[in-house]
Amino acid sequence: MGAPHGHLLHFHGHSPVHRAAAHLKILALLAFMVIVVATPRGVFWPYAVHAAVLLGVWVTTRVPLRHVLPRMLIEAPFVVFALILPFVALGESVEVLGLVLSRAGLEGAAMLLCKGTLGVVAAILLAATTEGREVVSGLQRLRVPDPLVQILSFMLRYLEVVGGQWQRMSIARKARGFQSRALRDGPALAAATGGLFIRSYERGERVHHAMLSRGYTGRLPDA
Repeated sequence: MGAPHGHLLHFHGHSPVHRAAAHLKILALLAFMVIVVATPRGVFWPYAVHAAVLLGVWVTTRVPLRHVLPRMLIEAPFVVFALILPFVALGESVEVLGLVLSRAGLEGAAMLLCKGTLGVVAAILLAATTEGREVVSGLQRLRVPDPLVQILSFMLRYLEVVGGQWQRMSIARKARGFQSRALRDGPALAAATGGLFIRSYERGERVHHAMLSRGYTGRLPDA
């Protein structure tokens, strides 16, 4: 089975970043993340430099903001945690807008938001400018272990397949008059999720047998 030819995060374009080799973009992302994570605690001016670099890459890619912003929702749990942190952290307290907050918590929340946002945006830009098959090929070129490459390849391909299956099941439920309005509808949704898991597992077995019958030996063909 070949690598996927596209994914929901990809944005078709012809910018220099789109044309760059996938393995170089992956290395650039890793280097950027190491630099961001290594930023000393309590020093915030480097984040402005990191953001400026990321802004320059975004302008070069010409990926529209409407493509980036919705995909940043994956950061929501970290934002919630950062908002709670000043209220639960220990140490010296300061008053902000009439609220007594932890100074260490405020600092930690600010760093978490800065590093998390920069990392998420950088990853989104990589995904937006690199097709799935190019990511897989780039990881193979970087000598990433084959099992990890294959997991990523199948994930990129079958997330869309499983998502489409769930959407069809949702349409079927609505066609039969089902509307989820309260917690009492949880068992029905749990049963649907279980059914989706079984179907996905069976599909995976069929795909694996089909791959074996076509000579699969544990390594995907080069993209």
